[in-house]
Amino acid sequence: MTALIVSLLAISGGLFGLFAGLGVLRLPGVLNKMHASTKAGTLGSALTLAAAAVHFGEVSVTVRVIATVLFLLLTAPIAAHMIGRAAARALDRGKPSPID
Repeated sequence: MTALIVSLLAISGGLFGLFAGLGVLRLPGVLNKMHASTKAGTLGSALTLAAAAVHFGEVSVTVRVIATVLFLLLTAPIAAHMIGRAAARALDRGKPSPID
């Protein structure tokens, strides 16, 4: 049963990572790309890390996974904000967006 849970978490995390990468490549505009990279990328990473925590089943691994996921949840919005801010400033100056 544990193997099935680990497999589902790992596959779904990989799919969300794939969707994040495709979103960055295919979506138009900086804000859409920013949304794809932060939301789907964070969820994909969290699911993959959760698969590792379930697989190993040790307290030390689970604590590290929780700390890493919390770090991602705290830093992803800040990174997205900075990307959006840089894009808005570039557009205000009449330059093409550095992200497109």
